[in-house]
Order: sequence, then structure tokens, then C-alpha cells
Amino acid sequence: MLSGIQHFVYCPRQWALIHIEQVWEENRFTAEGQILHKQADDPFYRQKNGEFVSLRSVAISSKALGLYGFTDVVELRPSDKPENCIVHPSYPGYWKPYPVEYKRGHSKPDERDEVQLAAQVVCLEEMHGIRIDCGYLFYWETRRRDEVVVDERLRHLTQEYANEMHKVYNTGVVPKAVKTRKCSNCSLFDICLPDTKSKPLASNYLKKNLYEETS
Repeated sequence: MLSGIQHFVYCPRQWALIHIEQVWEENRFTAEGQILHKQADDPFYRQKNGEFVSLRSVAISSKALGLYGFTDVVELRPSDKPENCIVHPSYPGYWKPYPVEYKRGHSKPDERDEVQLAAQVVCLEEMHGIRIDCGYLFYWETRRRDEVVVDERLRHLTQEYANEMHKVYNTGVVPKAVKTRKCSNCSLFDICLPDTKSKPLASNYLKKNLYEETS
């Protein structure tokens, strides 16, 4: 899933627990994110604001990245030239598509959001045979919309992360846990890093109970 590349950039172990082990837990941050995306996930929603057209939950994929998924929003802007444009059955003329990704919080210290957006750009380019120079990240907490230039460096970084995702997925091996400051905000914290100090080890539990049963 294309959405998983953001998890992979944040933490390869978190991504593997979700996409290989099929483990998931909710916390406040994931719940708020689901509420935020509720309207954006409606594939039948179409909105025209002046000259712009907003398409929501657009299915996209890329053979180069080996990823598929759905956009939050693809914003169509009119153009008088066909270069790097698409046509839409409901709206005559030529349109330049720009993906817009909605995020619950604020901009991040790493490039996980930018990589996810760049992957959407690559998908749209590959599907329509066009070139898209930028996309947008909208942060709900700050009510801020940031333009992200999808340059060659970001494209290369996105391809590298996609390649690494496939390598880990093909091995089926979940990366080892490495505790950092960001772990406390992860909904999988208790599954990934259980508190072994306050809970008995499984080996001790088995020894204790087996001893009691056989004595």
C-alpha cells in the first residue's frame, strides 16, 4: 500500500508490524487522523471552487514503485495547453493535476510526508504520461498548506524507500526494535516494546506454572 511508505520512513519496524504481521492499535493520534480523512475518503465527492476542481479518494498506482493506493485529494487546475495535462469526462478542457495530502498534526522533522506525497506524484505521472512538479501538504493542526517541490532528489529518495520496503516485505522478517524518542507517540508502542520490567518474562511464567502443576 502506498500509504505505508510514510510508516516505513517513520519506522521500518512499525511498517513491518502493520503490513507483515498485520498488527494495529488505535491511539488518540490515529483516531484523530481517521476523523480528518473521513470526508477526503469519499470517492464520489466532487467539488468545483471557481476554476479548480477537487477529486477525492482517487485510485492510483505505479509499477516503478510497486505501490498502489488512494489520494486524499487531486486538485485539477485548468490549462489552455495539453502538455502535462489530463482530460476529465465531467469537465471539458485540459487540467493539470496536483495531489493534496491531509495530515492531522504539523510538519515533521523528517521527510515522511514529503515522500508519501512524492509517491502519489509518481503514480499520477505514470498513469497519465505527464510530469507534475509539485504537490501540497495540508496540516490540520496549524491550518497550513505547504507546497512541496517534487525534484529529482525527492524522487530518488522515494524510489529508494520503496525498494527497501519491498526487500523487507519479501524477507518477511520484522526489523529489530530500536527505542527512540518518537516511540512514545506510536500506537504500537506496547506491542513493539512491552514493559518487561513490570511484567514477568514468558520463560519465567512457564517455569513457575509448570513447576506448580508438576509438584
